[in-house]
Amino acid sequence: MQHIAVIGGGITGVTTAYALQNHGFDVTLYERNRYAAMETSFANGGQLSASNAEVWNHWPTILKGLRWMLRADAPLLVNPKPSWHKLSWFAEFMAAIPQYAHNTTETARLAIAARAYLFDWAQAEGIDFDLQRRGILHIYRDRKGFEHAAEVTRLLAAGGLERQPVTPDEMRGIEPNLAGEYYGGYYTESDATGDIHQFTKGLADAVARRGGQMRFGEAVSELSANGKATWVATEVDRQVYDGVVVCAGVASRYLAAQLGDRVNVYPVKGYSITVNLEDEASRQAAPQVSLLDDETKLVSSRLGPERFRVAGTAEFNGYNRDIRNDRTRPIIDWVEQCFPGVETRQVVPWAGLRPMMPNMMPRVGEGRRPGVFYNTGHGHLGWTLSAITAEQIAQQVAHARVEAPISAPTVSGFNHHGDGDTRTRSGA
Repeated sequence: MQHIAVIGGGITGVTTAYALQNHGFDVTLYERNRYAAMETSFANGGQLSASNAEVWNHWPTILKGLRWMLRADAPLLVNPKPSWHKLSWFAEFMAAIPQYAHNTTETARLAIAARAYLFDWAQAEGIDFDLQRRGILHIYRDRKGFEHAAEVTRLLAAGGLERQPVTPDEMRGIEPNLAGEYYGGYYTESDATGDIHQFTKGLADAVARRGGQMRFGEAVSELSANGKATWVATEVDRQVYDGVVVCAGVASRYLAAQLGDRVNVYPVKGYSITVNLEDEASRQAAPQVSLLDDETKLVSSRLGPERFRVAGTAEFNGYNRDIRNDRTRPIIDWVEQCFPGVETRQVVPWAGLRPMMPNMMPRVGEGRRPGVFYNTGHGHLGWTLSAITAEQIAQQVAHARVEAPISAPTVSGFNHHGDGDTRTRSGA
């Protein structure tokens, strides 16, 4: 049996490890945190949303970003301080605008395919993750937004997704607790929500039960490959594998460079709040149906009877993970405006870095060197797309099996190969 290393213990890395096991591989997963799903997969918006498949490579998005640049509470905020990484990313982002329609349709197709795998895996492993299959309601406050949604709906339909326009009265029939005035909405009955952290933890436990080695608390400092084997180095040791799949989120760019590949992932910070519904009145006033507010770029999900999560915004500010009050306050205000009966005294803020490729499509495939693979760069749809890209990369690894597999990882000195010791303290 071939032994594959997976770098990263978030939703993408854990689903990749599980899919590789399904294809007969022995797996070792490396994660720098003590537990799975402790960074971007910790407290996202909770949506499994094929209906949110529209990519951002669109001129209206750029124009909005320019208008919002000086607003601290803007849904999309760009730190104007230049860096080569940021400039190159935005140049490639703009170059991908002609692929807007195709990539939106393809993302919807992938999201639909991902559902079957994710739900099957959860059922097979008995994972409880507060799954709700009540659909997602997109809400629009003006005619312009609603008409744009009609155009997006045609692109989503080309990818196989059905969603229906609804009137304000129909919106309140779907979610009676929603307050405010709206022009209209779109409802996608097939979408769902759940707790990404609970799911990832449950699936990581399943990987371990099935014989996977889980090396938590070990940051990968060095990767190298010579076409016959791959070395993974941490501060503990260096081990050699038949191949590696890099699923390291925003660290993927740094690790890919060590392997001779360019993976131009940029960290796009998103915020969330988890509202603890401590009294019965709040539990009754909170929504049951997941929402996406197009104007504010916020999404909401009910996570069991006692939690309500709202997430969104996009902040281009490098690898900064600070939780800013001027970014979370508008999210709390949204809850108080749309669901005034919900008590917001117990609110837990959070921020995470979404790994985004410039064309908004995940990087799923082989690197330059044999035995090197990538499954990263899922952006705001990592939860939604994780199961299908995990299956895709597992199929590619299976197709590219080396002829002389190594039966088990072996430990060697840090300078075993000719590249020298180039370790740093950063890693996956």
